Amino acid sequence: MKRITVVGAVLVRDGRILAAQRGEGMSLAGCWEFPGGKIEPGETPQETLRREIVEELGCRIEIGELVARTEHAYDFGLVDLSTYWCRLIAGEPALTEHAAIVWADAEELAALEWAPADVESVETILAERERWS
Repeated sequence: MKRITVVGAVLVRDGRILAAQRGEGMSLAGCWEFPGGKIEPGETPQETLRREIVEELGCRIEIGELVARTEHAYDFGLVDLSTYWCRLIAGEPALTEHAAIVWADAEELAALEWAPADVESVETILAERERWS
């Protein structure tokens, strides 16, 4: 099975977390995820996150600690996802690849239909609610 190593940004602002909805034509269309993407050869997870957030959202971030690392087997491969606490340092998130983005509080996060690989990160975020809300 093909292994796909990816990173996701848990962007925090004003007690809310940014969630991004996968668009039509993407695998897992309609599911929610943390913005980010595949680690390219020679990149660190942090370099990948910085690059992907500029490409996907048009803004810059500061990257903090690891939230969670999970693996999930999909029909297209094994996704190895690491998510990191992040905050915006420049720009405002704009749609370029996703169908929608939303700044969600804890109740809204829990109600979204997350991509399976992101579920453990969501659970960790909700358990650490005092850290961001």
